Amino acid sequence: MTATTTAPLAAAPPRTLKRPPARLRAWATRAPLLPALVFMIAVTQLPFVATLVISFFDWNALYPKARRFTGLDNYRQVLTDTDLRHSVWTTVLLTVAVVLASLVLGLLLALLLDRRFRGRGVVRTLLIAPFLVVPVAAALLWKHVLYNPEYGLLNGLLHYVGGPQPDWISRTPLLAVEASLVWQWTPFMMLILLAGLQSRDQQQIEAARVDGASDWQIFRHLTLPHLRRYLELGALLGSIYIVQNFDAVFTITSGGLGTANLPYTVYQSFYQAHENGLASAAGVLVVIGSIVIATFALRVVSSLFREEVGRS
Repeated sequence: MTATTTAPLAAAPPRTLKRPPARLRAWATRAPLLPALVFMIAVTQLPFVATLVISFFDWNALYPKARRFTGLDNYRQVLTDTDLRHSVWTTVLLTVAVVLASLVLGLLLALLLDRRFRGRGVVRTLLIAPFLVVPVAAALLWKHVLYNPEYGLLNGLLHYVGGPQPDWISRTPLLAVEASLVWQWTPFMMLILLAGLQSRDQQQIEAARVDGASDWQIFRHLTLPHLRRYLELGALLGSIYIVQNFDAVFTITSGGLGTANLPYTVYQSFYQAHENGLASAAGVLVVIGSIVIATFALRVVSSLFREEVGRS
């Protein structure tokens, strides 16, 4: 008998699944974000495009059939009209004053809260509270509870010590608006600067104390340079809001007594004078200014993130 041997069957190669192309995978990961992107474009970008188109027309809502294309005349009028130029200057003055005062007060409060003391959590919560108040409610609070010449708290304190009874809004209108905004935005600056203080290198500070550095020298040469980015971030984010502020001006002074800023002027041009083209041109300028400030703010935020990644 002869033994017969059979050669083993060769194993079949495993079947490999084809991976989708990189571009298809990228679209698959971005697909869940498309509804939100479409919604954002429909809500924000399309109205802005419509505003941009209207800004090139002489268009009064009371005479809709008399509208005509005027090019850049509306922008020229915004930049050359005396009242509009005054509103631009008021916007700049209001923004600079509020941001600087909020930063200084926020830095002082952040330095206080950076120290350990009993009840620090309660104090921190109370100091944050003004930023959580609705802007219109905060303006009404200052107008009626503090500034009112008959029953306001400020005049009540002055009456108690035998002082004068001024009408704060009539005597110092712009300062009255600025004070309400500083009260509301100081907690925001405090939070940003407190985060910067708590991210300091404590070993470096302890080494400086061992070498005999005073508290002022530590603040000047270590703390303040470290807080530079946080100060810039707070200033830029605060400027974005104050440039567009409408609530305080409308509620406290109704834009009178030289307090009308550019957003309030847009409101007057659109809802009172019915000048759609002129109001749209002023609104476009506000948006452009906000975009410029926001660009610098994003650069500061990205640099902060890079510093944090470098430390880790």
